[in-house]
Amino acid sequence: MDTILATEDLTKEFLGFTAVSGVSLNVRRGSIHGLIGPNGAGKTTCFNLLTKFLQPTRGSIRFDGRDITGMKPAEVARLGLVRSFQISAVFPHLTVLENVRVALQRARGRSFDFWRSDKVLGQYDARARALLEDVGLHTHAHLLAGELPYGRKRALEIATTLALDPVMMLLDEPTAGMTHEDVDRIVALVRRVAQGRTVLMVEHNLRVVEGLCDTITVLTRGRVLAEGDYAGVSRNPEVVAAYLGTDPAISGAQAHG
Repeated sequence: MDTILATEDLTKEFLGFTAVSGVSLNVRRGSIHGLIGPNGAGKTTCFNLLTKFLQPTRGSIRFDGRDITGMKPAEVARLGLVRSFQISAVFPHLTVLENVRVALQRARGRSFDFWRSDKVLGQYDARARALLEDVGLHTHAHLLAGELPYGRKRALEIATTLALDPVMMLLDEPTAGMTHEDVDRIVALVRRVAQGRTVLMVEHNLRVVEGLCDTITVLTRGRVLAEGDYAGVSRNPEVVAAYLGTDPAISGAQAHG
């Protein structure tokens, strides 16, 4: 197995409370890997550890053959490990096109690019428009990002993530709070942008997890409870008890979700 992201004994403690405990995770290159579990299971804390917004209490993280345990968020992003956030994060007073262009400007490696001339920044417009077309937002290019409906904002975040040319994308609840129509659109988008990339995603919608993920890791109380494909995990009685708090199979809860 070609592993692109691996953790060993990954642990994070907060003043005596252990949010993540001894997590060993192996994500296969080119796969879509799901991270699921009940609220408070440690999923977002795990994401924050992987992308270095938090430093682990102990344990190690390796990405693409390099030890990134002590690195900073910007350093791992430059290596190609890029994340989205659970709460929609766009520049609301910039246009949709300008949001993507800001991410593309990273390639210049300079500060104060907000003050560059239109001629300098305009060189990124063609690539920004191509990314917006990839996520279905090309007709919204000149709309202020703050005016987009929620589902479209999530698509914009994926476009800005793609602008960083990621080797691996970490998506934190990409379909949270969406209508069924928006969920279907984002699922199709994730499947499309995953071509040639690796995706690790936190997701509560089990229908999305079943349809997208090659491998699923279940967390509960900060520990790995089970791992495997959807069919195997959904039949695990410990997963059913911890994740749903009831006896029916996970598949039986999808309609309720």
